[in-house]
Amino acid sequence: MVGTFYRAASPESKSFADLGSKVVENTLVCIIEAMKIMNEIQAEAKGTVVEVLVENGQPVEYGQRLFKLKQG
Repeated sequence: MVGTFYRAASPESKSFADLGSKVVENTLVCIIEAMKIMNEIQAEAKGTVVEVLVENGQPVEYGQRLFKLKQG
């Protein structure tokens, strides 16, 4: 396990990226907590979120896909 996936800054906050959200390169999409450090993860491509592949609070690994995007 590399870290823990979080869709929002806090449990009460709105998710950074939901289904249907449009993102561009550098849009903040989630936070990965690793060793008590909160790392902001940005989109690497432009598109629309069509699937979130990880549940909130789930452990993640290096290179694991977090979202599916439809380009355009």
